[in-house]
Amino acid sequence: MNLRHPLILASNSPRRQQLLREAGFGFEVYTEQVDESYPDSIEKTGVGEYLARKKSAFYGKKISNAIIVTADTTVVLDNQLLEKPADEKEAFEMLTRLSGRSHDVITGVCIAAPDGLDSFSVSTRVTFKELANDEIDYYISNYKPFDKAGAYGIQEWIGMIGITGIEGSYFNVVGLPIQEVYQRLLKYRL
Repeated sequence: MNLRHPLILASNSPRRQQLLREAGFGFEVYTEQVDESYPDSIEKTGVGEYLARKKSAFYGKKISNAIIVTADTTVVLDNQLLEKPADEKEAFEMLTRLSGRSHDVITGVCIAAPDGLDSFSVSTRVTFKELANDEIDYYISNYKPFDKAGAYGIQEWIGMIGITGIEGSYFNVVGLPIQEVYQRLLKYRL
C-alpha cells in the first residue's frame, strides 16, 4: 500500500516487521536503544501505550516528514507486569505463574505522522493449560524467550501446546495488532 509519506517502523522486532510487511506495507526499519522506564504511577494496562509514545517522541526528534510506528507489548497478570525475563530462572518463574491461568497481553501503538499523533492500546486475553515443569524447561531451552514479555511467544511451541483460549487479536499477542494498525494507516494512503 502506498502512503503519502514514507513509513518507518521503529522496532527491532522481527515479528512486527513480518506483520507489517505481510499487511502490504513497504517501510524502513529504524532501531536505536530507547529508555523503557516508566513512572510507577501508571496503570499497568497503560504501560505499553506510554512506552510507545515515549519511543515515538524519541524517533520524532530524529526523523521528519514520515509516518513513524512504534509499539510496546506488555503481559499483565494479577495487575503485575511480566516483562522480558533476564535469565532462565526468571523465564521459568513467569511461565509457572502463567500456567493454568488467564492473563492480558496489551500492545500500545503510536502512529506519528506530519499532521498528528494517534496512540492506542489493544488487549487480548490468553489462557494457558497447566504446564508441566518439563514442558517449561523444554521451551526455555529450545526457544530462549528472553526477548519476549511474559517469557513466551504465542507463535512458538509453547503457544501451540499450551494455550487453550484466546479472546481478542492473535496478532496482538504476536506483537502488533495489525488489523487496527492497518485501519489507522488507511487515512494516509495516496
